[in-house]
Amino acid sequence: MNATRSDPKAPPSELGDLLRYWRDVRGVSQLDLSLEAGISQRQISFIESGRSVPGRETLLTLAQTLDVPLRERNALLLAAGYAPVYSEAPWNAHEMHSVIRALERVVRQHEPFPAIVMDRHWNVLMTNDAAPRFFDCFIDMASREGPRNMLHLMFDPRGMRPFVADWDTVSRSLLQRVYRESVGHVVDAGTTRLLDELLAYPDVPRDWKTHYGAAATPAMPVIPIGFVSDGVVLRYFSMVTTVGTPQNAATQELRLECMFPADEETEGRHQRLLAVHSGDY
Repeated sequence: MNATRSDPKAPPSELGDLLRYWRDVRGVSQLDLSLEAGISQRQISFIESGRSVPGRETLLTLAQTLDVPLRERNALLLAAGYAPVYSEAPWNAHEMHSVIRALERVVRQHEPFPAIVMDRHWNVLMTNDAAPRFFDCFIDMASREGPRNMLHLMFDPRGMRPFVADWDTVSRSLLQRVYRESVGHVVDAGTTRLLDELLAYPDVPRDWKTHYGAAATPAMPVIPIGFVSDGVVLRYFSMVTTVGTPQNAATQELRLECMFPADEETEGRHQRLLAVHSGDY
C-alpha cells in the first residue's frame, strides 16, 4: 500500500523544497509531472507545500520521472523519513568488484593510448599504463600532488596547459563538457567548486558559454584536443563511457574516458613518442 501522511497545518518541508527544486531543474510543471508520473497534481502540490508526505514508492516514482541522480534520490528519501535505497559505498568497495574488473579490462585493452576512469568531479580513480606514460612525455607527473584531477591537469599552467594547442577552443569545450556530462545533467556543489577553481586559472575564457565554431580542423566530426610535442601538434579525441542501468551512486558517477588519435600522423607519432620516453626506441 502506498500511503500518504497528511497534515494541513504543516509548514513547507525540506522534502517539498527538494521536489520543487528538481521539478524546476527539469522545467516541469506540477501538471506535467502529474501526467508523466501518474500521480495526482493535488498530491504533488501537497508534498511541495509540506501538507503531506508520500509513500516511499510514490516518492521513488516521482524521482524516476524527474531523472533524479541516485545519490540525490537518497536525499529525497531521507527528507521524507525513509531509509536510503541506493548504496553510496565508494567506487572501490567490494560490491563494485565486477564493475572494477570490467573497467580494468577496458583500460588494459586500450593500450597504447590513454584510458582514464574518473568520478563525477573528474578525479582520477584508475588508468592504464599508457596514460601516465603519455603525460610524463610533457611534465613530471610524480611531482603533482594527489588526488589527481584531469581538469586541473589540463588547466594548470604548471601542468599540461603550456602544451595544449588552440587553448581558447579547447578550454571552452572542456568547460562545456563539465555541464554536458554532469550526472543527471545537474551541476552539484562539488562541480560548481570545480568550475570556480578552473576559472581562477589564467587565460580561461570568461565567456565560455558562448557558442564558438570549431576553428581548428573544422572538417572533423569532433573538436580534437591537441598537444604540442617538439613543435608538432598531436591531435586526439575522446570517447566517454558510463555504466548502463546503475543501481548504486558510485556506479552511476563513474566515467571512463578513452583517448584516440584523430589522424594517422598522430597515431604514428604517439607510438614513437611513448617508445622514446620508455627507452624502447
